[in-house]
Amino acid sequence: MGELAIVAEGLVKQFGAVEALSGVDLQVPTGSILGLLGPNGAGKTTAVRVLATLLRPDAGRARVAGLDVVRQAAAVRRRIGLAGQYAAVDPYLTGRENLQMIGRLSGLTRASARRRADELLDTFDLGAAADRVLRSYSGGMRRRLDVAASLVARPSVLFLDEPTTGLDPRGRIGLWHTIAALTAQGTTVLLTTQYMEEADHLADTIAVIDTGRVIATGTSNELKAQVGGDRLELRAAPGVEPAALAATVADLGSGPPAVDCGEGTVVLPVADGPGVLGDAVARLAAAELRVTDVALRRPSLDDVFLALTGQSATAGPATDLAETRSL
Repeated sequence: MGELAIVAEGLVKQFGAVEALSGVDLQVPTGSILGLLGPNGAGKTTAVRVLATLLRPDAGRARVAGLDVVRQAAAVRRRIGLAGQYAAVDPYLTGRENLQMIGRLSGLTRASARRRADELLDTFDLGAAADRVLRSYSGGMRRRLDVAASLVARPSVLFLDEPTTGLDPRGRIGLWHTIAALTAQGTTVLLTTQYMEEADHLADTIAVIDTGRVIATGTSNELKAQVGGDRLELRAAPGVEPAALAATVADLGSGPPAVDCGEGTVVLPVADGPGVLGDAVARLAAAELRVTDVALRRPSLDDVFLALTGQSATAGPATDLAETRSL
């Protein structure tokens, strides 16, 4: 795995009677991206805030960039960048002034702070708005500037807590390219996200957290393999009962078919998708059962998330307690 940039062992954090973290273990190799997934309120933001030294754990230990997050918190902060869920930039300053201010606070000279601000404004496509006050920025522009601010000091470890929330597709893809370029240069990234395609595209390793515990880790393909093989999906033509489709192909599956009468669909787990597809089509034709669509697909990260947590990635209005409480 190489050298580890982030190590967490048995992290526990309580807010009154609520245990937000219940023994979290994480390992992130240097220069890689860990995608941290979980339902709302699962403990993702609490974990990020503990690792970023903004919260003190009640038990367990963690090291970031080789430093203890409790005993060496000030040194950790000099080596990390953090973009939280909500933009932390000053609305009364311009974009350029925000980045230059953060550069000066990070110890850069005036000239270096100006150069770094110009670089980041260009990277995040904010050059045209650089001298506008932030109050005139759109939500997506503020979000891009906030992420840019986390990079001013060229951190070796970067924490991104749902960084693409509020970005349009173009902005999201642009940020993906920026994150990938950072890791290619050796930066380590811990990324929380509610977008499954984002984790699938970016993360070298994914950890799923639920009720304050890490319940699964692995690459995207490894987690998908845990859910099972391919899925054969059938959509009944008008006048055809989905139950009849299911009965015709049921014995071809590696598990029972799931029938949705309202949608007119049948989903059948299969061990050998390409091999089963032809047999299924032949059987349906012989039984004169018409379909409007036949598809074969692998499990997605959404399927993994649902199987592991019992809910979709965006389900539930719960808010992580770390969003509203701090030391």
